[in-house]
Amino acid sequence: MPIQPIRLFGDPVLRTRADEVIDFDKELRTLVQDLSETMLDAPGAGLAAPQIGVSLRVFVYHVDGILGHLVNPQLDLGEQEQDGPEGCLSFPDLQFDTRRALTVVARGQNMWGEPVFLEGSELLARAIQHESDHLDGILFIDRLDAATRKLAMKAIREADWGAEGPPKIKLSPHATFGLGL
Repeated sequence: MPIQPIRLFGDPVLRTRADEVIDFDKELRTLVQDLSETMLDAPGAGLAAPQIGVSLRVFVYHVDGILGHLVNPQLDLGEQEQDGPEGCLSFPDLQFDTRRALTVVARGQNMWGEPVFLEGSELLARAIQHESDHLDGILFIDRLDAATRKLAMKAIREADWGAEGPPKIKLSPHATFGLGL
């Protein structure tokens, strides 16, 4: 499966709520494989379908040696919080302390449509929340306090990738799932 280009901050697909997955077919399994290979190559702890231009509610994760995926996730967040460094493959080389729930219970499906129940804490909880946010068009910088967000925006403007002008839009290899861009 091919490694896909990762969309960078500024690309409209990153701000759009992704569609529910209805068809659990070969194309979905190819998408999960492409997401996994792209995330591992980057490398990252997670990658959501919108980050490769596919507006579907699917993400993959790789935390503590465990590689997994979740389709159509629904989260129940724990009450305790954690605050720690968080980055994003759509914001290369940038990290900022971000507040998240310490624990999460996620329900959804796998690529075959079978039910999945996933519990996580610390880094896994952070990754699940981060990737689920992507599916709702929410970016980790949206979760920063005002002062840190201001620093993040300055860092983005100064970044080599942030100075390239308007984002480049590329067609997804998953045409039936894509946005028609």
